Amino acid sequence: MKFALDEYANLNSPIHQWDVKYKLIGLITLMFAFATVNSWYLIPLMLLVTVMLYGISKLPLSFLASRLRYPGFFLFGVIIFLPFLSGQTIIWQFGFLTIRQEGCLAVILIVSRFFAIMTTGLILFGTSSFLTTVKGMRRLGISPIITDMLMLSYRYIFELSHKLNMMLKATKLRGFQTSQISWRNLSVYAAVTGSLLVRSYQQAERVYQAMLLRGYGNVFNNENHLISSTSRNGIQFGSDLIYLFLSLIISVSLIIAELFFLVRF
Repeated sequence: MKFALDEYANLNSPIHQWDVKYKLIGLITLMFAFATVNSWYLIPLMLLVTVMLYGISKLPLSFLASRLRYPGFFLFGVIIFLPFLSGQTIIWQFGFLTIRQEGCLAVILIVSRFFAIMTTGLILFGTSSFLTTVKGMRRLGISPIITDMLMLSYRYIFELSHKLNMMLKATKLRGFQTSQISWRNLSVYAAVTGSLLVRSYQQAERVYQAMLLRGYGNVFNNENHLISSTSRNGIQFGSDLIYLFLSLIISVSLIIAELFFLVRF
């Protein structure tokens, strides 16, 4: 099975070497700072920081393009009508079609924040293995139940996707035409969905019983193991803190600049 998010976690870059605990704090703070940007004056700075981060991470552009494709389709469907409906200042008009300045600026702002936040999230999860990221969440005090659910969900969503593809291939081999829209096809899709839900529930029960047989739920202290498995020497630890302080400074600067523009304008 191929993990889609962390397939480039073995690359060598400063962000790959950044301790995952500090990386989680720094990049998530940066994502929240991007989410607060409402002034279009800050858009170039936000995009510059995002592009620099992605360049430093050494992740290929194909990784970014493939992960932004489907969320981008959803975003396009949401914002496509904003230039025609939002605002009062008309910049172009042809018949009943009217493009408004405020709507265009809103589209630019939404797309820029979407790109910055999604790219930073891909950097966060793409530069460390998912298991290492989950361990970092535990070190930050997140509940083990939540991290276990996150790990299992990430692990078995690919398994369910594989089963769904197999079921769809089986229906096609039996003469099912996916291009046609009819009540019969809808009933087939409903049957496939129900079968997938039942199979996923049964597999979840089997996995849970197997985990119980292996002692899952017993209280034990593995903090020393986690710390020892992620220990760093003094220089690396110093670089981790430097990266964290830089990300926090950028985040605070964006928030302060946003408040400044908000008060002034």
